[in-house]
Amino acid sequence: MARNASPARLVIALAVAGALAIFLVYTSIAGGGNPSLSPSQLTGHAGRVQLAGMVVGPVTGDAHAGGLRFQLRDISGHSTAKVPVRYMGSVPDLFRVGRHIVVDGQLRRGTFVAVPGSLITKCPSKYAPKSSGSA
Repeated sequence: MARNASPARLVIALAVAGALAIFLVYTSIAGGGNPSLSPSQLTGHAGRVQLAGMVVGPVTGDAHAGGLRFQLRDISGHSTAKVPVRYMGSVPDLFRVGRHIVVDGQLRRGTFVAVPGSLITKCPSKYAPKSSGSA
């Protein structure tokens, strides 16, 4: 018994598969993610962004009651701009003054209010040259 394969079924199946492939490629490239900014670029941005910078002290408050408060400055050090940050949520063990971090949130009345649980510390590179004070 020979089965008559309908070319219309094949065309429809290929069209659906092609549309799904295009959708997956578009969402992986476009992403719809938040723009990543440094503290010197933050002024004038409305809405949610990802802020990357270096923690400068002092770090005050409690991350679970009222919020952890600290300031961020540009990692490059070329700008003196600092942004006060308020964060609530779990704090990574590597979080401390001088550490590079990334946090999501938005600027409200001059303070960057972070989304709870969005704080990520960047690990220091093991390939960075040692400071001259090290032996």
